[in-house]
Amino acid sequence: MTTAIQTHRLLTERETAERLGLEPGTLCVWRSTKRYGLSYVKCGRSVRYLESDVDFFIQSRRVQVGEEGP
Repeated sequence: MTTAIQTHRLLTERETAERLGLEPGTLCVWRSTKRYGLSYVKCGRSVRYLESDVDFFIQSRRVQVGEEGP
């Protein structure tokens, strides 16, 4: 029996910041203050973000035209 292993691309802090249009330091502040629920992975001293988590974060913050904001 074979088990499919799903692979996920890990983004660096810089790649994630670029994708979100932010400075990498902003992500550091978000992690330390737990301001937003953007999940991350610690690899020693390095921080990585699952591409799928970043995509979900972007979609979850999307506001449709005609909808009221939070």
